[in-house]
Amino acid sequence: MSEILRVEHLQKRFGTHDVLQDISFSVSKGDVISVIGPSGSGKSTMLRCINLLETPTGGKILFEGRDITAPGVNVPQYRARVGMVFQQFNLFNNMTALENCVSPQTTVLKRPRAEAQKIAEEYLTRVGMAAYENARPAQLSGGQKQRVAIARSLSMHPDILLFDEPTSALDPEMVGEVLDVMKRLAETGLTMLVVTHEMGFARDVSDRVIFMDGGYILEDASPDEIFHAPKQARTREFLARYFER
Repeated sequence: MSEILRVEHLQKRFGTHDVLQDISFSVSKGDVISVIGPSGSGKSTMLRCINLLETPTGGKILFEGRDITAPGVNVPQYRARVGMVFQQFNLFNNMTALENCVSPQTTVLKRPRAEAQKIAEEYLTRVGMAAYENARPAQLSGGQKQRVAIARSLSMHPDILLFDEPTSALDPEMVGEVLDVMKRLAETGLTMLVVTHEMGFARDVSDRVIFMDGGYILEDASPDEIFHAPKQARTREFLARYFER
Protein backbone atom coordinates (compact mmCIF):
# COMPACT_ATOMS: atom_id res chain seq x y z
CA MET A 1 0.00 0.00 0.00
CA SER A 2 1.19 3.53 -0.72
CA GLU A 3 2.51 5.67 2.12
CA ILE A 4 0.20 8.53 3.10
CA LEU A 5 1.84 9.94 6.24
CA ARG A 6 5.43 9.95 7.50
CA VAL A 7 6.59 11.38 10.81
CA GLU A 8 10.34 12.03 11.03
CA HIS A 9 12.15 12.82 14.31
CA LEU A 10 9.13 14.68 15.71
CA GLN A 11 9.82 16.65 18.90
CA LYS A 12 7.56 18.74 21.10
CA ARG A 13 8.62 20.73 24.12
CA PHE A 14 6.37 22.61 26.55
CA GLY A 15 8.63 25.03 28.43
CA THR A 16 11.49 22.86 29.67
CA HIS A 17 9.50 19.61 29.40
CA ASP A 18 10.19 17.40 26.36
CA VAL A 19 6.89 15.62 25.72
CA LEU A 20 7.96 14.11 22.39
CA GLN A 21 11.64 13.24 22.14
CA ASP A 22 12.23 11.64 18.74
CA ILE A 23 9.16 10.14 17.06
CA SER A 24 9.42 8.47 13.65
CA PHE A 25 6.92 6.18 11.92
CA SER A 26 4.91 5.92 8.71
CA VAL A 27 1.29 5.19 7.82
CA SER A 28 0.22 3.55 4.57
CA LYS A 29 -3.20 3.82 2.96
CA GLY A 30 -5.62 1.42 4.65
CA ASP A 31 -3.51 0.95 7.79
CA VAL A 32 -5.24 0.72 11.16
CA ILE A 33 -2.62 1.62 13.75
CA SER A 34 -3.27 1.72 17.50
CA VAL A 35 -1.00 3.78 19.75
CA ILE A 36 -0.83 2.54 23.33
CA GLY A 37 1.20 3.45 26.39
CA PRO A 38 0.93 4.97 29.86
CA SER A 39 -0.67 8.36 30.48
CA GLY A 40 1.82 11.14 29.89
CA SER A 41 3.80 9.21 27.29
CA GLY A 42 3.05 11.78 24.57
CA LYS A 43 0.41 9.87 22.60
CA SER A 44 -2.20 12.64 22.42
CA THR A 45 0.42 15.35 21.88
CA MET A 46 1.70 13.39 18.89
CA LEU A 47 -1.79 13.29 17.36
CA ARG A 48 -2.29 17.00 18.04
CA CYS A 49 0.99 17.74 16.25
CA ILE A 50 -0.07 15.63 13.25
CA ASN A 51 -3.35 17.59 13.10
CA LEU A 52 -1.46 20.90 13.63
CA LEU A 53 -3.33 21.67 16.84
CA GLU A 54 0.16 21.88 18.34
CA THR A 55 3.22 23.23 16.55
CA PRO A 56 6.11 20.74 16.63
CA THR A 57 9.37 21.93 18.19
CA GLY A 58 11.39 19.88 15.71
CA GLY A 59 11.17 17.22 13.02
CA LYS A 60 8.92 16.82 9.99
CA ILE A 61 5.40 15.59 9.29
CA LEU A 62 5.03 14.57 5.65
CA PHE A 63 1.53 14.14 4.23
CA GLU A 64 1.63 12.68 0.72
CA GLY A 65 5.28 13.71 0.62
CA ARG A 66 4.75 17.35 1.59
CA ASP A 67 6.02 18.74 4.90
CA ILE A 68 2.89 20.17 6.48
CA THR A 69 4.90 21.97 9.18
CA ALA A 70 6.41 24.22 6.48
CA PRO A 71 4.99 27.73 5.86
CA GLY A 72 2.16 28.15 3.37
CA VAL A 73 0.07 25.09 4.32
CA ASN A 74 -3.69 25.68 4.21
CA VAL A 75 -4.48 24.27 7.66
CA PRO A 76 -8.31 23.98 7.35
CA GLN A 77 -7.93 22.17 4.00
CA TYR A 78 -5.29 19.87 5.48
CA ARG A 79 -7.49 19.08 8.50
CA ALA A 80 -10.34 18.18 6.15
CA ARG A 81 -8.10 15.43 4.74
CA VAL A 82 -6.61 14.42 8.10
CA GLY A 83 -9.68 14.30 10.32
CA MET A 84 -9.71 14.02 14.10
CA VAL A 85 -12.12 12.54 16.63
CA PHE A 86 -11.62 13.99 20.10
CA GLN A 87 -11.99 12.62 23.61
CA GLN A 88 -14.60 15.29 24.46
CA PHE A 89 -16.54 15.16 21.14
CA ASN A 90 -16.15 18.92 20.39
CA LEU A 91 -19.65 19.24 18.93
CA PHE A 92 -21.36 22.62 18.57
CA ASN A 93 -24.01 22.63 21.31
CA ASN A 94 -26.27 25.10 19.49
CA MET A 95 -26.51 22.87 16.39
CA THR A 96 -28.39 19.64 15.72
CA ALA A 97 -26.49 16.43 14.99
CA LEU A 98 -27.20 16.97 11.29
CA GLU A 99 -25.99 20.58 11.33
CA ASN A 100 -22.81 19.52 13.14
CA CYS A 101 -22.09 17.25 10.17
CA VAL A 102 -23.19 19.72 7.47
CA SER A 103 -21.48 22.88 8.71
CA PRO A 104 -17.80 21.87 8.23
CA GLN A 105 -18.58 20.66 4.70
CA THR A 106 -20.18 23.93 3.61
CA THR A 107 -17.66 26.22 5.36
CA VAL A 108 -14.36 24.39 4.69
CA LEU A 109 -15.06 22.36 1.56
CA LYS A 110 -17.62 24.82 0.12
CA ARG A 111 -19.96 21.95 -0.76
CA PRO A 112 -23.48 22.98 -1.77
CA ARG A 113 -25.83 22.57 1.18
CA ALA A 114 -28.03 19.91 -0.47
CA GLU A 115 -24.98 17.75 -1.24
CA ALA A 116 -23.54 18.29 2.25
CA GLN A 117 -26.84 17.30 3.85
CA LYS A 118 -27.07 14.12 1.77
CA ILE A 119 -23.51 13.14 2.76
CA ALA A 120 -24.17 13.96 6.44
CA GLU A 121 -27.33 11.83 6.46
CA GLU A 122 -25.41 8.95 4.87
CA TYR A 123 -22.76 8.96 7.60
CA LEU A 124 -25.22 9.50 10.45
CA THR A 125 -26.99 6.39 9.16
CA ARG A 126 -23.69 4.51 8.99
CA VAL A 127 -22.95 5.21 12.68
CA GLY A 128 -26.51 4.39 13.73
CA MET A 129 -27.58 7.98 14.49
CA ALA A 130 -30.05 8.74 11.66
CA ALA A 131 -32.98 8.76 14.09
CA TYR A 132 -31.28 11.53 16.11
CA GLU A 133 -30.33 13.92 13.32
CA ASN A 134 -32.49 16.72 14.75
CA ALA A 135 -31.30 16.26 18.34
CA ARG A 136 -28.86 18.70 19.93
CA PRO A 137 -25.82 17.42 21.85
CA ALA A 138 -27.46 18.09 25.24
CA GLN A 139 -30.16 15.55 24.34
CA LEU A 140 -27.63 12.80 23.51
CA SER A 141 -25.64 10.34 25.60
CA GLY A 142 -21.85 10.40 25.50
CA GLY A 143 -21.73 7.42 23.16
CA GLN A 144 -24.26 9.05 20.83
CA LYS A 145 -22.28 12.31 20.81
CA GLN A 146 -19.11 10.45 19.90
CA ARG A 147 -20.88 8.64 17.07
CA VAL A 148 -22.08 12.02 15.72
CA ALA A 149 -18.50 13.32 16.00
CA ILE A 150 -17.27 10.34 13.96
CA ALA A 151 -19.97 10.97 11.34
CA ARG A 152 -18.92 14.64 11.20
CA SER A 153 -15.31 13.65 10.48
CA LEU A 154 -16.34 11.04 7.89
CA SER A 155 -18.53 13.60 6.12
CA MET A 156 -15.37 15.44 5.11
CA HIS A 157 -14.17 12.28 3.28
CA PRO A 158 -10.78 12.31 5.04
CA ASP A 159 -7.78 10.36 3.75
CA ILE A 160 -6.86 9.43 7.31
CA LEU A 161 -8.78 9.68 10.58
CA LEU A 162 -7.05 10.32 13.90
CA PHE A 163 -8.79 9.15 17.09
CA ASP A 164 -7.64 10.63 20.41
CA GLU A 165 -8.83 8.23 23.13
CA PRO A 166 -12.37 8.30 21.69
CA THR A 167 -13.87 6.15 24.47
CA SER A 168 -12.10 7.48 27.57
CA ALA A 169 -14.76 10.09 28.42
CA LEU A 170 -17.60 7.57 28.12
CA ASP A 171 -19.47 5.56 30.72
CA PRO A 172 -18.37 1.89 30.50
CA GLU A 173 -21.65 0.70 28.97
CA MET A 174 -21.30 3.23 26.12
CA VAL A 175 -17.78 2.22 25.13
CA GLY A 176 -18.93 -0.80 23.12
CA GLU A 177 -21.20 1.13 20.77
CA VAL A 178 -18.35 3.46 19.76
CA LEU A 179 -15.82 0.62 19.39
CA ASP A 180 -18.32 -1.26 17.20
CA VAL A 181 -18.52 1.74 14.85
CA MET A 182 -14.72 1.97 14.76
CA LYS A 183 -14.37 -1.76 14.00
CA ARG A 184 -16.82 -1.42 11.10
CA LEU A 185 -14.87 1.57 9.77
CA ALA A 186 -11.62 -0.42 9.94
CA GLU A 187 -13.27 -3.13 7.84
CA THR A 188 -14.11 -0.58 5.11
CA GLY A 189 -10.40 0.16 4.54
CA LEU A 190 -10.38 3.59 6.19
CA THR A 191 -6.87 4.65 7.27
CA MET A 192 -6.97 5.08 11.06
CA LEU A 193 -4.46 6.16 13.70
CA VAL A 194 -6.01 5.45 17.10
CA VAL A 195 -4.66 6.51 20.50
CA THR A 196 -6.46 4.19 22.89
CA HIS A 197 -6.53 2.44 26.26
CA GLU A 198 -8.83 -0.22 24.78
CA MET A 199 -6.38 -3.12 24.53
CA GLY A 200 -8.95 -5.46 23.00
CA PHE A 201 -9.42 -3.05 20.07
CA ALA A 202 -5.65 -2.62 19.67
CA ARG A 203 -5.12 -6.39 19.70
CA ASP A 204 -8.05 -7.48 17.53
CA VAL A 205 -8.57 -4.68 15.00
CA SER A 206 -5.15 -3.09 14.36
CA ASP A 207 -2.68 -3.95 11.63
CA ARG A 208 0.08 -2.47 13.77
CA VAL A 209 0.49 -1.37 17.38
CA ILE A 210 2.84 1.39 18.51
CA PHE A 211 3.92 1.42 22.17
CA MET A 212 5.02 4.83 23.47
CA ASP A 213 6.69 5.74 26.75
CA GLY A 214 8.47 8.89 27.88
CA GLY A 215 8.09 10.64 24.54
CA TYR A 216 9.64 7.79 22.54
CA ILE A 217 8.29 4.94 20.43
CA LEU A 218 9.66 1.82 22.14
CA GLU A 219 7.98 -0.71 19.86
CA ASP A 220 6.18 -0.65 16.51
CA ALA A 221 5.05 -4.13 15.48
CA SER A 222 2.10 -6.40 14.74
CA PRO A 223 -0.52 -6.87 17.48
CA ASP A 224 0.61 -10.49 17.81
CA GLU A 225 4.20 -9.43 18.53
CA ILE A 226 3.27 -6.60 20.90
CA PHE A 227 0.77 -8.62 22.94
CA HIS A 228 2.41 -12.04 22.87
CA ALA A 229 6.14 -11.45 22.38
CA PRO A 230 7.06 -7.82 23.21
CA LYS A 231 10.77 -7.09 22.87
CA GLN A 232 11.02 -4.35 25.48
CA ALA A 233 10.79 -4.93 29.23
CA ARG A 234 8.82 -1.68 29.55
CA THR A 235 6.16 -2.97 27.13
CA ARG A 236 5.89 -6.22 29.06
CA GLU A 237 5.54 -4.33 32.33
CA PHE A 238 2.84 -2.01 30.94
CA LEU A 239 0.80 -4.87 29.48
CA ALA A 240 1.15 -7.01 32.62
CA ARG A 241 -0.18 -4.16 34.76
CA TYR A 242 -2.95 -3.51 32.29
CA PHE A 243 -4.17 -7.08 32.14
CA GLU A 244 -3.95 -7.46 35.94
CA ARG A 245 -6.81 -4.97 36.34
